[in-house]
Amino acid sequence: MFKHLFKLIWNKKKQNFLLMSEILVSFLVIFAVFTLVVYYYHNYKKPMGLDYKDVWVINYSNSYQTKNTDSLNLFYGILVQSIKSMPQVKDVSFTSDNAPFTHNQNSGGISFNNKKIDGVNWYTVDDNYKNVLNMTLLEGRWFNKGDNIARNNAIVINSDLKEKLYGKGSAVGKLIGDDKNKMKVIGVVQAIKIMGDYANTGIGLYQRTDTGSYRWLGKMMVKVTPDADAAFEGKLYKTIANYMKNSDVEIEHLSDDRTSINYFSLVPMIVLLIVACFLIINVALGLFGVLWYNINKRRGEIGLRRAVGATGKSVSSQLVNEAMILATLSLILGSFFAIQFPLLNLFDLPASVYIIALFLSIIFIYLLVLICSLYPGRQAAAIYPAVALHEE
Repeated sequence: MFKHLFKLIWNKKKQNFLLMSEILVSFLVIFAVFTLVVYYYHNYKKPMGLDYKDVWVINYSNSYQTKNTDSLNLFYGILVQSIKSMPQVKDVSFTSDNAPFTHNQNSGGISFNNKKIDGVNWYTVDDNYKNVLNMTLLEGRWFNKGDNIARNNAIVINSDLKEKLYGKGSAVGKLIGDDKNKMKVIGVVQAIKIMGDYANTGIGLYQRTDTGSYRWLGKMMVKVTPDADAAFEGKLYKTIANYMKNSDVEIEHLSDDRTSINYFSLVPMIVLLIVACFLIINVALGLFGVLWYNINKRRGEIGLRRAVGATGKSVSSQLVNEAMILATLSLILGSFFAIQFPLLNLFDLPASVYIIALFLSIIFIYLLVLICSLYPGRQAAAIYPAVALHEE
C-alpha cells in the first residue's frame, strides 16, 4: 500500500515538491511561534517575586548638589520623613534606575572561582526596598545599618544567581568577586520578573546604597494604601516638587508600567502570529487546490478503481494518506533543522521549550493537512464508476 503511494508521489515529484516546500516553511514559522508561546508561558507561570500593587515610582532629577555627604544624607532623610508622615504612605525606598517594569537595566559581570559570569543585573537599593516590594526572602537576611561597618561589602543575590553559582547548596556567608573587591552574600531572595510577566527573571545582585549614592540616584518607590487616589497623588507631587526646587518630578504606577511592558513583550509574538496566519491560509488553500486538481485529473483512475471493487472509503483514504506522507516528508526535514536549536543552545532558552514547541508544531501541521484533505477525499469517494469511465 505505502509502496504504491510513494510511487504515485514520486511520479508527480515536481508538483509535490512545491507543496512540500510550503509545508516545510509553514512548519518552521509555526515552530518559531510555538517556541515563543511556550517560552512566554514558561515565564508566566513563574512567581512574580514582588507585590507591584499600590507601589508608585517617583522619578526626580537630583537638584541638591553638595560635596558634604552628611548634608546630602540629611536632605534626603528629611524628604523621606515628610513623605512617610502622610497617612496614605506605608514605606519609601530609594533605588537605582533599573526599577521593576522599566526598560532600564544595569548589566555587568562578577568573578566567581576565577571565572567571569556576565549578564548579572546589578541593583543599588536601600534597607526598605524589600518591604516596599514585599519580596520573598529565601535564605539569610536583608540589609541593615550594621552592614556599614562590615569588612566585605554585603550583597543579596536572587534565586537564579544562587542556583547558577551554588546549585542547591547554601549561598549565605560565601564570598564572590575578585581579590580586590570581595563581596559577602548575606541573603537570597526570590528572583523577580522586572521585565514583566512574560520575560525571564534573569540573574540579579543587590548592593546596598552607601553615603554617596544620593548624588546619582534618581528614583524612589512609595508603598501607598489602597485608598490613595488622584487627589493624594497631586498632594504627594506638590510636597516633593516644593522640597526639591528646580527638580523634574514624575510619578508612575508600577501596575501601569507592568501593563505597558507586557504589551511591549507581546509585540514579537503578535507579528509572528500574523505571518503564521498568512502562511497557514496559503498552505491550506494550496493543499486543498492541489488535492482538488488531482481528483479532476484522476477521475478515470478513480473510476477504474471503483469499477474493480474499491470502496469509496479506500479511495478517500488513499488521497488522505498521500497528503499525510507529503506532510511527513516535510516534517522530517523541518524537524532536523528545529532540533539544532536545543542541541546548539541557541538564544539561551531551556531545551524543554524547544522540545515542546517541536511536538506542538508537528501535531498542528498534521491536523492542518488532515483537515484540508478530508473534503477532497470525500469528493473522490463520491465519484460513480460509470460516470467517470464514460467521461474518460
